[in-house]
Amino acid sequence: MILLCDTTDTCNVNKQQDMSVDSAFSFIRIRTTNNLKMERVSSFLNQMGLGVDADVEIFVVALQNETVVAAGGLAGNTLKSIAVDDAYQGHGLSIQLLTKLITYAYDIGRYNLFIFTKPENYQMFHKAGFYKLTSVKDRVVLLENSKSRLVNYCHKLALHKRTGDKIGSIVMNANPFTFGHRYLVEKASKQCDWLHLFVVKEDRSFFTYEDRLNMIKEGVKDFPNVIIHPGSDYIISRATFPSYFLKDDGVINYCHTAVDLQLFRGYIAPALGITHRFVGTEPICTVTRFYNQQMHQWLTTPTLECDPVNLVEFPRCEKEQQPVSASLVRHLLFNNQWDDVQKLVPSTTLNYLKNLFSGESEVYELRCQEARVAPIHYEATLVN
Repeated sequence: MILLCDTTDTCNVNKQQDMSVDSAFSFIRIRTTNNLKMERVSSFLNQMGLGVDADVEIFVVALQNETVVAAGGLAGNTLKSIAVDDAYQGHGLSIQLLTKLITYAYDIGRYNLFIFTKPENYQMFHKAGFYKLTSVKDRVVLLENSKSRLVNYCHKLALHKRTGDKIGSIVMNANPFTFGHRYLVEKASKQCDWLHLFVVKEDRSFFTYEDRLNMIKEGVKDFPNVIIHPGSDYIISRATFPSYFLKDDGVINYCHTAVDLQLFRGYIAPALGITHRFVGTEPICTVTRFYNQQMHQWLTTPTLECDPVNLVEFPRCEKEQQPVSASLVRHLLFNNQWDDVQKLVPSTTLNYLKNLFSGESEVYELRCQEARVAPIHYEATLVN
């Protein structure tokens, strides 16, 4: 765990000839857990028409005479809620703020950085070394601090490319891996020459990425044509997608699916020769159901830039006339209902879970205790 402390670091900036005020800014770091100090940051962002996403950990804030004139946040490896007072735009403060924010991210080992922003802000971030990955017209642009990282990632993926008439894909969170997940893999693998399975990387779930990956590996190891790909930053998580400037849930869901699926269709699918993507129907989660619907548009609609990816939707696996749900498994785990858990997960997952909850993992015991006291919302991912 990284302990983020409030630090102050003053940067004296040369006076700009066209500014009538003293341009000596103080830059401070403020943890989002510091409610008292965050009041000023939130107030400033509200004035700028922005908000604060729940995943932001820390802000770098520029002050002049103790007044907030600029702010930018860090959430994982994504820069968020970046704003500069109108009176100071065009005088270099934006670059100074970004430099401070990026330097801090590098200092704590976060080198692969992303920014979601409005299209009109593209040039400002491009001057700071960020390059466009994809966009949704008039809504959002996704940038990263590298010209070649995505291309290099696709080159590495291409090493796992296999020949065949039907090359399938699944994107999976598996929180945890259930009979439903195994059913989807089994059905898809029978229809494909090869099946590429991508694991969601973001640690926004009850189970850690490492544990989810291990449960998936154990659960599908008997399928010889399944290739598991560790998570990457290019499978965009709904949990990290911005709400601070989009705000409306419908717009957020639409933009998130557009960004995620454009990256998949334009880069990931061609690298591996993927022709099909497989999903399960979603009778419970409205966000996931919307995502499935949007796949038809973003994956299958003909475009000049890239080949379509056929979408195949299987009816959700059921046990005792109820859809198998990872969220139900988590609820049963919270209440130590192991007999019922056993009905919903393969033996590989059951054994893995029993080892996790054998008393050796204080992290999960603590999470379960918290959930029993007050239900915790862990990310309702698009691939539960």
